[in-house]
Amino acid sequence: MEFVGEHLLIGKIGNFFVIFSFISALLGAISYFFATQKNDNGWKSLGRISFLAHGVGVLGIVSTLFFMIFNQYFEYHYIWQHSSSDLPLRYIFSCFWEGQEGSFLLWAFWHMVLGVIFLFIKNEWEAPVLAVFSLVQVFLISMLLGVYFIDYKIGSNPFTMLLREHPDFMDIPLFSNPNYLENLDGRGLNPLLQNYWMTIHPPTLFLGFASTLMPFAIGIAGLWTGKYKQWLKPAIPWTFFSVLVLGVGVLMGGAWAYEALSFGGFWAWDPVENASLVPWLTLVGAGHLMIVEHKRGGVMKSLLFLTFLTFILVLYSSFLTRSGILGDASVHAFTDLGMSGQLLLYLLTFIAIALFVFVLRYKKLPTNKKEEEFWSREFWMFIGALVLFISSFQITFSTSIPVINKIFGSSLAPPSNAIEHYNTWQAPFAILVLLLMGFSQFLNYKDTPLKTFYGRIIRGLVISAALSIGIGLSLKMFNPFYLFMLFAALFAVFGNLEYWLKFLKGKIRYSGASISHAGFALMMLGTLISMSNQKKISNNTSTYDVSQLGEEFDNKENILLMKGDTLQMGDYYVSYIGKEKQGVNIRYGVDYMTKNENGSYTKEFTLKPQVQLNERMGNVPEPDTRHFLLKDIYSHVTWAVLEDKKEQDSSKVDVQTKNLHVGDTVFLKRSILIIDSLRQTNLSRHAELRSGDIAVEAALTFWDFNTDKHHLFPVFVLRDSSKVFSIPAESEELGVTVSFDRIYPNNGSIDLTFIEKKTDQKEFIVMQAILFPYINLLWLGCIIMAIGLVVSVKNRLSGSKK
Repeated sequence: MEFVGEHLLIGKIGNFFVIFSFISALLGAISYFFATQKNDNGWKSLGRISFLAHGVGVLGIVSTLFFMIFNQYFEYHYIWQHSSSDLPLRYIFSCFWEGQEGSFLLWAFWHMVLGVIFLFIKNEWEAPVLAVFSLVQVFLISMLLGVYFIDYKIGSNPFTMLLREHPDFMDIPLFSNPNYLENLDGRGLNPLLQNYWMTIHPPTLFLGFASTLMPFAIGIAGLWTGKYKQWLKPAIPWTFFSVLVLGVGVLMGGAWAYEALSFGGFWAWDPVENASLVPWLTLVGAGHLMIVEHKRGGVMKSLLFLTFLTFILVLYSSFLTRSGILGDASVHAFTDLGMSGQLLLYLLTFIAIALFVFVLRYKKLPTNKKEEEFWSREFWMFIGALVLFISSFQITFSTSIPVINKIFGSSLAPPSNAIEHYNTWQAPFAILVLLLMGFSQFLNYKDTPLKTFYGRIIRGLVISAALSIGIGLSLKMFNPFYLFMLFAALFAVFGNLEYWLKFLKGKIRYSGASISHAGFALMMLGTLISMSNQKKISNNTSTYDVSQLGEEFDNKENILLMKGDTLQMGDYYVSYIGKEKQGVNIRYGVDYMTKNENGSYTKEFTLKPQVQLNERMGNVPEPDTRHFLLKDIYSHVTWAVLEDKKEQDSSKVDVQTKNLHVGDTVFLKRSILIIDSLRQTNLSRHAELRSGDIAVEAALTFWDFNTDKHHLFPVFVLRDSSKVFSIPAESEELGVTVSFDRIYPNNGSIDLTFIEKKTDQKEFIVMQAILFPYINLLWLGCIIMAIGLVVSVKNRLSGSKK
């Protein structure tokens, strides 16, 4: 069958660029290898041409895929799977990297960019470094090949067509039409990615991942060529560039989680979040040891270990994310495309390369036979790197429990409460790092007289202790562990501030470390205060029991708001004003008001938390937050009616039977009821009864949606020891008749049948709201830390050119 309107040429162009970039990367790796081994400029020139050709190939793949997404060529599987005709143009980038193929391509793109930059620097490290880069690119581009070798499929091609490479679609009636493209639309972008943070977070994070290859490759090059000390000069600025970009990428992920997810925070210790944080921790440790080695020497083996480990951990995080081994444990994990073996080979290859060169050159690595003095800066910087390594090991171990179970056949249980588990383990490491940040810069290299050292830190210690007591009392922070962490964070802030002003004379050029350390401390301070003092202000002040909606609905945390009603919530009065649908989002407007002395209300602001309608992943709640200077009010909907119901014929009825206990709450169409009690009744209360009947009455209290109270008393009757029947109770006003059908003596439950007229139910939502005090300290700290890292990178770049 000939199909009308298919764009076959563009797919062939894309496939050509995939093959071209793969072959050129392979040729580049071989050429640069021989250029390094033989010190041959001919091989080096061929390597340079090959790598630049590879760059053209990668740009060709990227351009082709973007062109196809932009023009909505849904006959291609990747375009159909990740885009749709109604998708806003601003999310076209998110479509590009939503799938595995696109994210591999994004990763390869950044490697190519960094490699080309390094190539044009024209230095002695080009051949060995780009040999490593080219080999990495061979593996990454192989993930896009989609070809079979014997019976094993290598990679997943983004340019496959729905009908030709995916025969399952041929059975769908739509595709029996030669002109099927007229009626074909894409599945659409995952609503979780339809957020501005997810337009900028993935490319920044993947640039961070890609940048970790640079110190890894330079370190390999140093060992390969026998230049055991010289490799540090080019590696240091690249290392701190990587610390900057990867750190910003990780923090962007936290900002996205705070803005878009409904768990109530900015870091959930999600397995994939952890897998991106751990390389950053080890890279920070490696960067500090590079400074120690550059200044004093003696830590080459440790810093090489951390440098190599960082890139290996990036590959491991890719394996975790893409192999499917995490299952549903992470909102970030990709669907398994059957590339687990290929990913594992990628990981093991570079573990083997790093181990081989490290072991081969181990005995030749420079060492410092004299041990560092206890009160020397280099000793405590080494301790700091060790703390970061232990911290990263704990995170990696807990995150890797699914992998451990898979390999060893064990049944280790992952943490039931991940946030509590990781916070408990990581808080001591955070305190140690903060304390080290507070005092280590006051130490000299080699050794420091104790009297001099104490004189330098005493002011910061006193100020921090006094402020810790004051802040702890004002915030009622009486937990000793919290107080100690508060002191450590303040000490790090004031210690670095004093060092910058007193010892660096306020000069910016050499203050990168002090600024970034103070920023990190402020970030931890904001985290501690906002998280330990967060308050769920949505205590249910309505007359309805929301716990009847499910066990996860706590009346102390979830407030039920009837449309148009006004209830007190914390320092505010709130009113649900209705919902509106915008695309895939249903937004629920809630006015926050204050009450005046005369009893009237003044609207302060409106929040519109929303629910994203998502057939692929289930409906996703998304919070809305009001930002103030000293606090945030964060809210999200925990229960709501998603669609307006059509008008019902009031002559029809709706019948439902429920098994209930005393104290239970039931939501009906025009009212909410609570079962108050069960009691024996008699003829004086119900004329239908006879002498000798055993009758039990259910006392029911109803509230209509004007909060007026009503009472009904249906009766369960046992007559002559065998005949059972019910005396129903009816309310015309509420449009309901209740029948008491059965009693279960074993568990004390009863069956009630509700017969209601089908009429519109008054609209309501259940909402959760959280107050985060002083959370802006966290964001301010993130910004200051990034500024400090920019200053450090600039300073290191200036130093490397000398």
